[in-house]
Amino acid sequence: MGIGGGIALIVIGAILSFGVRDSIDAIDLTVIGYICMGAGALALILALVINNQRAHTSHREVVERYDDRTPPPATR
Repeated sequence: MGIGGGIALIVIGAILSFGVRDSIDAIDLTVIGYICMGAGALALILALVINNQRAHTSHREVVERYDDRTPPPATR
């Protein structure tokens, strides 16, 4: 989902919670808006944590080089 999806869910939830005054039978749009805002906040936090972990990884490359003057170690 990522950062953009989390922000979109927060915006949609805020519009449903605070901006819509219509009511649909058996559906409370205010509660659905709060649920969307909570899911968006959770998605945003998870995306930031995952991106932070991805930025702090390190890679190590080992390269063995031999001069022409010294032979490589003998293998048995």
